[in-house]
Amino acid sequence: MRVLFLTGEYPSMQGGVGDYTHALGTALAALKVGVHVLTSRQAGPAHLIPPGVDNVYPEVDSWGWGLAKQVRTLAHAIEADILHIQYQSAAYNLHPAVNLLPRGLHGSPWPRHVVTTFHDLRVPYLFPKAGPLRWRANLELARQSDRAIVTNAEDFRRLRPIGDLAGRLVEIPIGANIQPGPPAGYDRTTQRARWGVGPDDLLLCYFGFLNDSKGGEELMLATARLAEAGLPVHLLMIGGQLGASDPTNEAYLQRVQALIVAQGIVDRVHWTGFTGEAEVSANLLASDIAVLPYQDGVSFRRGSLMACLAHGLPIVSTRPAVVVPELAQGENIWLVPAGSPQGLADGIQTLWPDDTLRQRLGEGARRLASDFTWDAIAQRHVKVYEDLLLEALP
Repeated sequence: MRVLFLTGEYPSMQGGVGDYTHALGTALAALKVGVHVLTSRQAGPAHLIPPGVDNVYPEVDSWGWGLAKQVRTLAHAIEADILHIQYQSAAYNLHPAVNLLPRGLHGSPWPRHVVTTFHDLRVPYLFPKAGPLRWRANLELARQSDRAIVTNAEDFRRLRPIGDLAGRLVEIPIGANIQPGPPAGYDRTTQRARWGVGPDDLLLCYFGFLNDSKGGEELMLATARLAEAGLPVHLLMIGGQLGASDPTNEAYLQRVQALIVAQGIVDRVHWTGFTGEAEVSANLLASDIAVLPYQDGVSFRRGSLMACLAHGLPIVSTRPAVVVPELAQGENIWLVPAGSPQGLADGIQTLWPDDTLRQRLGEGARRLASDFTWDAIAQRHVKVYEDLLLEALP
C-alpha cells in the first residue's frame, strides 16, 4: 500500500499539522505502509527534515492552481493508492486550490482514492465578501473525498448532518506531538532556575503558537491578577511564537506583548522560542500547571493539549463546545469558562495550594493520554485505507 500525504507544512517548518503528519507517517511506516510526503519547499533542504519517513518531497512553491498537476505527476510516478490531504486552510495560504483538488484529479488512474483529514474547519479565502461560498469550499473537499476524517467530536457533529457524507465521515483523534523525553541529565530545579523561577514559585506554562483562538490575552490578564493577589507566579511560553502558516498570528502576538507591558508582568513572562523536542519536554516537566485557555473550548484537535496530557501535567483549560465524555472535571482536567480572565485565575488559585488535587489531575492526564498512542492512531488509518481498497475490488 502506497500513501501520498499532501501537507502545507512539514518539519523543519514550525506547525502542528506538520508535526502531526510526521508522527503519523512515522507510525504508518513502522506498520510497513509505503509513505510519501509532498510538502512546501520551505521544509527543505533534505538534511533539515527529521527521520521517520524516507520519501519526503519538499517541492511545492505555490499552493495555487498548478497544484493538481503537481500532485497528479507525483501520484502517477509512485503509483499512489491513497492521496491523503492534511487540510488546514492556513497551511495552504487560504487558497481554495486544495479544496478543489479531488475534482481536479478525476479521470487520473493515480491516486486510486482521496482521503482528507480536516484539522479544523476554517474556511479558505476566495474573494472579498465571499461569505457562504467559503464554507461551501470546505464541503466541496469533504464531498469529493472518498473518506473525510475529523479529529474531534465538535467537527464530527458539525459535518454529520450533511447527508451525502453519511458512511464516509470518520473520527480519528490526534496524538501528542511531543512525548516525555527531556535531555540527559535533566534536573527540574535547574531547569526552573534557567527562567529565574525558584522551587517554591508557581510556574504556569502555555505550549504552542499564539492566535486569536487560544486565549493569549486572557492568559496574560489572569497572570497579572494572580501576581496582584500575591502569588509567586511565573508564566513560561513554550515553543515558537508564530508558526509557519498563519499570517494573522503576528498581529495577535503584538497585542499580547503590548498587554504584558501594560499589565506590568514583563519580568514574569518568559519565552523559550522554538526549541527541539527534548527541550520542550524539559520545560513542560519543569512546570506546575499547564494553562490552555482556548476561546472555542478544549478539544482533542489541539496538539498542545495532547502534549500536556502526555507529560502528566495538571491542566486548566476552557469548557468544551460540546460534551467530551473523556474529560472529567477534577479527575484529568480543570475546566473554567472561556473568555474569562477571572475564571482562569480562580481555577489556578484552586489548584495551586492543593497538592493532592494537582497530583490527581496529573495522573489522570497521563492515563487519558495512553488512549491516544500513535500506533493505535496509525492502525485506525490503515483500516480506513484498506476498506477503500477493498471497496474498489470487483
